Amino acid sequence: MRGKLLVALALAGAMAGGRGFAQTSTWMIDPEHSMIKFDITHLEVSHVQGTFLGVNGEVKFNEQDITKSSVTATIDTSTVRTGSPTRDMDLRGPDFFRLGKFNEMTFKSTSLTRVNGKLQMTGDLTLAGVSKSVTLDVEGPVGTQTSEGKVICGFAASGTISRKDFDFGQKYGPAMIGDAVKFELRVQLDKN
Repeated sequence: MRGKLLVALALAGAMAGGRGFAQTSTWMIDPEHSMIKFDITHLEVSHVQGTFLGVNGEVKFNEQDITKSSVTATIDTSTVRTGSPTRDMDLRGPDFFRLGKFNEMTFKSTSLTRVNGKLQMTGDLTLAGVSKSVTLDVEGPVGTQTSEGKVICGFAASGTISRKDFDFGQKYGPAMIGDAVKFELRVQLDKN
């Protein structure tokens, strides 16, 4: 879920910092060089961290008017990893991601704005069948380079979502699993 948000943020960063790009261009998220990290409290004393690797998406970047740019992203929720195979199976099960019924999270941007000189992206995140508006902070872009004949750039994004907003794992109260899920997205974009 966070993965989608982070992807969206990273893409927004690309849109905001696209000097030297064509007026309108398409960038694809490179799933082999992109990931989402997340962090949530456990029993109010420790933290569980994990990753998603199945990040895909597209950025339509309008250099002349960033508000006309857009981001769409998907995260393969079967790629969730926390370092515990038992916990990973629980996360894929009926109390959390509900694989088999919902196999991915999605994010679609609805607006891009600058707040106090920083780029923010707002969009609709859909997680396990529930859609909510979320806002992410974007860092980047990291300058473009050419690698193996393609133009690439990198971005990072971060944010926090509430489990209860998505009715996610609600049989586990906040004393067992925290409500706030922090996430960070690291993305490579390939110019299409």
